[in-house]
Amino acid sequence: MSDNIWGYGATSGYQAEADVTGYKVEATDGHIGKVDKHSDEVGAAYLVVDTGVWIFGKSVLLPAGTITTVDHENRTVFVARSKDEIKDAPEFDKDKHPGDAGYHQQVGGYYGSPLD
Repeated sequence: MSDNIWGYGATSGYQAEADVTGYKVEATDGHIGKVDKHSDEVGAAYLVVDTGVWIFGKSVLLPAGTITTVDHENRTVFVARSKDEIKDAPEFDKDKHPGDAGYHQQVGGYYGSPLD
């Protein structure tokens, strides 16, 4: 995992030039959704995950430090959080939250430090 919740871990398999949009997202206890958007911004990297009908179409922002593995062959991202943790995360609003430092701080506080 990354020492920074907003950075991709060196062993995650994430490649800056790779587009992970559309990849499946797997929580520690099963499928949670798909990647709708991603950012490579240094110190502020994240995935926006569309959870689909599982939790009524909610979108959530997952800091890059929550990612354990990116499997490019199977187009899947694995994260070190449970479905309930992701479900209970602050909802992402694409019209209000991009670039909102307060929202980033709220999400960072919710997820806390990366898991080791």
